[in-house]
Amino acid sequence: MAQTEGAAGDGYKWRAFWVIAPALFITVMDFSGTGVALPSIADDFALWLRDVSWVTIAASLTITAFLLPMGRVADLAGRKAVHLAGLALFAGGALLAALSVGLPMLIGARVVMATGLAMGQGVMTAMIASVFPPRERGRGLGMLTATVGAASSVGPIAAGFLVGTFGWRSVFVCFAVLASVALVLGAAVLDDARVGGRRRGAGERYDWVGAVISAAALALAIYTINNPRELAWTGWPVVGGGAIAAAFLAAFVWWELRVRSPMIDLRFFRSARFSWASSARYLGFVGNSAVWFLVPFYLQNVQGYEPRAMGFVIFAGAFGMAVTGMFSGFLSDRFGFRVFTVAGLGLSIAAGLAFASLRPASPLYAVVAALLMNGVGQGLWMAPNMSATLGAVERSDYGIVGAFLNLVRNAGTVTGVALTTVIVTAVMVGRGFTGDLGGVAEGGDGGAAGAFVAGMRAAFLVLVCFSAVALLAAIMARDSPRSERAA
Repeated sequence: MAQTEGAAGDGYKWRAFWVIAPALFITVMDFSGTGVALPSIADDFALWLRDVSWVTIAASLTITAFLLPMGRVADLAGRKAVHLAGLALFAGGALLAALSVGLPMLIGARVVMATGLAMGQGVMTAMIASVFPPRERGRGLGMLTATVGAASSVGPIAAGFLVGTFGWRSVFVCFAVLASVALVLGAAVLDDARVGGRRRGAGERYDWVGAVISAAALALAIYTINNPRELAWTGWPVVGGGAIAAAFLAAFVWWELRVRSPMIDLRFFRSARFSWASSARYLGFVGNSAVWFLVPFYLQNVQGYEPRAMGFVIFAGAFGMAVTGMFSGFLSDRFGFRVFTVAGLGLSIAAGLAFASLRPASPLYAVVAALLMNGVGQGLWMAPNMSATLGAVERSDYGIVGAFLNLVRNAGTVTGVALTTVIVTAVMVGRGFTGDLGGVAEGGDGGAAGAFVAGMRAAFLVLVCFSAVALLAAIMARDSPRSERAA
């Protein structure tokens, strides 16, 4: 019965969407915009690349640590309140970042911004799933996917213009202003009762122990996988960090199975649809991670494109995701999610094979075609996959499950990037190079550039295997009966 509560009137669901979507747009732009600004930040503060990378690493660890706890807070205290508080923190952190006088202050500001992002990521998905009725849930989530694609397209281009014209601080000023506008709109339009949350059942308490254990486990796991200090993967710091993270995760599972009001109800995984769809999501993002990580290096360091031109090339993939995302969710409401997740992951496999066939001197149209194919594939499977997972739980759990979906995405991406880095570095070292990407452009086809491309091709072939397993998991996830989709 809880599912039917999402059947808000047509007018309200679209008003809510057009308030939530800009907030999502801003948060997606954050990472791409910050990435474009990093070189200028490093120059301004006279930093090494390893030092300035903590601007991104600190934000990633914070988001990972707080996603689940904030999703649970949203289900208990109200999603609107958490959403608005997240935007306020994001805006305040962005203003602090713009005023930073050194790296420590900037990292602190990024932690504040990332806390706001963690509050917003899961709850925005939950609010959209709540205001759209079950028969239109895929449509709403598909529009969110289109928003992600649009933000991914605009982010690097807009940030490049701001950095080049006004300096890196202007990027954070822009974020602060846009988030403040989204905050005012959200406060005026969102209806607390319709977007959900405020669960007050008997024994419903916040699981502080579970929150602390999960935050420690996930942050340590992501830090270890990221390996920001480039330690040996077989060395005791990395192995020990992985072992401690695994111990924390085991303790979290043990605690959640025994506590009366858990952080996340592990009984969700008894649902075959929930388990298979979650597995497909994780593996799908592992398989897709190399595209956004390696292709920019290939275009800039190997083929010699300027950053601005490179942004327009990468636009092809984000455009494909934005366009197909608008339709895949809507169509999955009518025909079921499985056909779209399978087709989308199939296209991702084809795109991975296309990337694996690239050479140092491959024509630009081959890169654009592979990016477009990959973007269309992502747009096809992402929204139906989210709809399938949310459809396996009650509306009152959308906050924590929305946070879980974002956590799975982040974990899959980080895992894939780490694996890709290991493969590319191993191939380059095996060919007599250091693995330093800064010197790739100097080597020519037979030198460092050729070694990098060989490593890139090997990485894509390995990650295609993950996408293939994701496709099998998507096949195993069962569609809802036609009568349920029409309800």
